[in-house]
Amino acid sequence: MAHISLERKKEIIKECLQGVYKEGFLEWLEEQGYYEAPASATHHGAYPGALFEHSCYVARNLCDMTKEMHLRWGREESPMIVGLLHDICKMDQYIAVKDDYGNVVAYEWNKKQLLTGHGEKSCILALRWIDLTDEELMCIRYHMGAFEGEKMWEKYSDAVAKYPNVLYTHTADMYVSQVMGI
Repeated sequence: MAHISLERKKEIIKECLQGVYKEGFLEWLEEQGYYEAPASATHHGAYPGALFEHSCYVARNLCDMTKEMHLRWGREESPMIVGLLHDICKMDQYIAVKDDYGNVVAYEWNKKQLLTGHGEKSCILALRWIDLTDEELMCIRYHMGAFEGEKMWEKYSDAVAKYPNVLYTHTADMYVSQVMGI
């Protein structure tokens, strides 16, 4: 996926989220760095463009799980919405460190972010452009599962009990990041 043109990446988002976003969304994603940002600084997908790649694979996994496991969502587009937007918080989380030739050699945490957080930040950003269902909101908010820390375990469990697709979102995210390494 790394060799897909920017135009094709934008077409993919447009096709996958057709009709659910407000005007200007695609341009905003480009301006914010969605297509070029890494998925992390030191772990999975620590390379340019990995955020887009990671998000596409999570969306694909959610769609596959939905089909194979007969999952039910509030709306048909939900697996795509959740998969593609669960990590948009990362668009400005990392700053590229470049060598003398302009090549990205590492990423460091952006200390100048005005909005911080992970699931919450992704929800805030997504809600500016898409009217999320409660289920989509909870899937994005709690997609980190138990990795969010012990103080959130009860809330995560409550979210899974009310919206089982929260668990499947976490599973799809973990498969892509931990097994595929993206």
